[in-house]
Amino acid sequence: MFDTGVSMSACVHNAHAIVKSKCTYHVVHFARMTFDDRPDYAVRLEEARKAKGFVSARSAAEYFGWKYDTYAQHENGQRGITRAADRYAKAYGVSAGWLLKGEGDASLTKVPLLSWVSAGQLERNEGVSPADIERYVPVADLPRGDWIALSISGDSMNRIAPEGSVIIVNRADETLINDRFYVFASEGGEATFKQWRREPVPMLRPYSTNLDHLAIPAEADEYYVVGRVRRVITDI
Repeated sequence: MFDTGVSMSACVHNAHAIVKSKCTYHVVHFARMTFDDRPDYAVRLEEARKAKGFVSARSAAEYFGWKYDTYAQHENGQRGITRAADRYAKAYGVSAGWLLKGEGDASLTKVPLLSWVSAGQLERNEGVSPADIERYVPVADLPRGDWIALSISGDSMNRIAPEGSVIIVNRADETLINDRFYVFASEGGEATFKQWRREPVPMLRPYSTNLDHLAIPAEADEYYVVGRVRRVITDI
């Protein structure tokens, strides 16, 4: 045992006196930490909701006609979801077993989100490289395809995809159908999201409340199809 020259009683006494003390005190800073202590089923319910494209619990409840307060309690883990699991599973395209116990496949596809610059270079680069991927977007119940995601900036397509939303594009679907929505790229590698209109002349049309946006004539060989837009993920 070492003799520090300071008794325990002196340390305690000096801690409360406005005098110099041989006892040294250090300020300790604690980082604020956030813990998700919800039950696992509540976490999976939130994951399935976001993967289906609903940014908020309220938007999902309103879309499916569920009572918001009840659904929010399920997602917060305040109430069990045993009786509601089948309903939620069907709505979100997952299995009830996965929601309740994490069993089986959640049917979630991790779609790589690219920049618009990378999307415009896909044909030239012969596909997606790891360097092109900014992050992954989990999406529920997608059919087979070659999927990429792109984040929307601007209002040229705000009637279907407002600014800040994410579009899910199937690169394997290049067949042009009148009035459907696609991502196109020019010969110079500039990508754009537009509605395809075949008649009276081929056009790439904006779908916007802003009438300043004009249609782009689609001359032969000037544009190629990156893929068809099959889903928009946005807050309602």
